[in-house]
Amino acid sequence: MVLAIIPSCLSLSQKPSHSFGLPKKNSFGEHERSVKRNCIKRPQIVPSRNYAEAAGLRVFIISDLHAEYSENMKWVKDLSNTRHKKDVLLVADKFEYVFYVPGNHDLWCRREAEDSHFLVQSARSLFKLDSLDKLNNLLDACKRLGVQTSPMSIDSLGIIPLFSWYHESFDKEEDITEVFIPSLEMACKDFHTCKWPDELSNRDTSLALYFDAMNEKNKDLIKEIQGECSPIITFSHFLPRQELCPEKRMLFYPNLPKIIGSDFLEVRLRSIHGTEGSASACHVFGHTHFCWDSTLDGIRYVQAPLAYPRERKRRMNGGEDWLPYCIYSDGKFADKLMPCYWSEYYSINPRTPHNTQLAPWVSRFYKRR
Repeated sequence: MVLAIIPSCLSLSQKPSHSFGLPKKNSFGEHERSVKRNCIKRPQIVPSRNYAEAAGLRVFIISDLHAEYSENMKWVKDLSNTRHKKDVLLVADKFEYVFYVPGNHDLWCRREAEDSHFLVQSARSLFKLDSLDKLNNLLDACKRLGVQTSPMSIDSLGIIPLFSWYHESFDKEEDITEVFIPSLEMACKDFHTCKWPDELSNRDTSLALYFDAMNEKNKDLIKEIQGECSPIITFSHFLPRQELCPEKRMLFYPNLPKIIGSDFLEVRLRSIHGTEGSASACHVFGHTHFCWDSTLDGIRYVQAPLAYPRERKRRMNGGEDWLPYCIYSDGKFADKLMPCYWSEYYSINPRTPHNTQLAPWVSRFYKRR
């Protein structure tokens, strides 16, 4: 997860130019026809034309860069040097400030030679590293590069990175049982490429609690920001609420909710924004690669992922033309990010997690297997 802070007068900010227009309370058949139509031609997110008019502090957000893909790295390198010539970005050196929290891919312990220059001086010591070692090395590298991983206030705006990890019990909704679903170990590389000390595990809450406890060291700084700043943006890689992901019957991998979020993260951010939230509260997240913009219990939750190249090709809102997304400028939050297919869907259609009937596109997928 990357959060870039732009104090210049030029930006890539945008306003919605289309309404999504989902029919109210779609039946599965109606929804499937809508999906088919929209897969052919869907409204695109278009950068606004008024970026030269705004002034002052700007906050741009982007998640899931996946720079291991050449197409994504090219996108990062192609970010405008004219608009951000005084700015610093972790990869491309084009933003004033960059805030960052690590995600699961960042802590994979693979033995590729290209990792060795970042982690250690010899391949032999690389093999001994676990994911906590890699995390510490990564945070040290951020310090050297001037990338922010701690809370900070800028022009009365509070920016608070939150460390987190997922746990299975985050998933509270009914499981899909009518088809064979691969195990978490088969579907998620984290179970093989992340290496943890014996006392930490993906299969219980120990990792989620460990990462949440990392935020304790910033308690005093967060308290200062709470007293001095409004609004406040918190951000994490993982999800704080299950409602920020489509229901299981809509997903090609219905067990996805077991590896995406943390209840402790929601408690943590509510301790910052307040249990009832406010108009000045925003939380930015990543990980699932679904564009999302919704307000739940008084807090605005936003995801703006670059994601994988193949995902951008088949999804309505790509990412190359409108990311990074300007969430804050001129002392206020941006208008709602549109069109976000699933968050718009749930703004009209109630969530029914007790319904385990597979969506038609998911059902067809499993019948072909």
